[in-house]
Amino acid sequence: MALNVAVFKTRTISAIVFGIIMMAGLMLNEWSFFILFTIIQFGCLNEYIKLMGLIYPEYHTLAPTHRWGLLLVGIVMMMVLSPNTLSINGYSIKYIGSQILPVLLVTMVAGELYFKKYNLQNVAISFFGLIYIPMCLSLMFQLRAFMVNTFFINWAFSIPLLLIATIWINDTMAYIVGSFIGKRPLSSISPNKTWEGTIAGIIISVALVTKVLGTWIPIQEKYIFLMSVVAAIAGTFGDLFESKIKRMAGVKDSGSMMPGHGGFLDRFDSILFAVPFVWLVLHILF
Repeated sequence: MALNVAVFKTRTISAIVFGIIMMAGLMLNEWSFFILFTIIQFGCLNEYIKLMGLIYPEYHTLAPTHRWGLLLVGIVMMMVLSPNTLSINGYSIKYIGSQILPVLLVTMVAGELYFKKYNLQNVAISFFGLIYIPMCLSLMFQLRAFMVNTFFINWAFSIPLLLIATIWINDTMAYIVGSFIGKRPLSSISPNKTWEGTIAGIIISVALVTKVLGTWIPIQEKYIFLMSVVAAIAGTFGDLFESKIKRMAGVKDSGSMMPGHGGFLDRFDSILFAVPFVWLVLHILF
């Protein structure tokens, strides 16, 4: 697989622009962090709904209350699973979300009955989408809170940054190395991915993140190494999982949000798998 210079240039430029936006959201404050990942989950969930509609014809004809209700439930779930410290006029958004969620769910059920669109398969697909996207992404709040709870409040962004850096470096290096020396396909799900690129991506991303962030953030190098290994491996499976969904849907990209990278799911598929595994490792270790 030869390196496409034009595609690589487009991917690089859009990655730099998007990287700046991500860094601002990660590092500015707690509100910017919440808004950033709430927007990401909304984009991912919206694309998930469209992909499921291409795979399952019945899902394509969802009642309006189901489709829009699901997107709103995703936002409210992020509120319910957010830190207690985020508040509006003295009310935490966690509390506000917990009051809105039952109303949304009742409205969705009433809409299914009114439009006579009730379908158990559709309910299962939507439920999985909520676990797969907002539930997994909301764990980013806990990864951020981990540093706050260990008295490194000024470094609250460090674990989410470590995770995202590992995923993006892994993705980039796997693409570059695979383009030059990749010969053996990693999986029939994604023929462009190679064993050579995948292994190189994991090794390079773990080495860079461990050495660079290890000298900067207040976390022991051995823990940085472990978290980056888990993120890189889990992220690879997340990429393959989303590739399988796209293949079933008959599309190349989940969307067109990011030139050269595709949509929200294309960019954050690896993170959706990596976050819960890194969260689990932290809870086992600490």
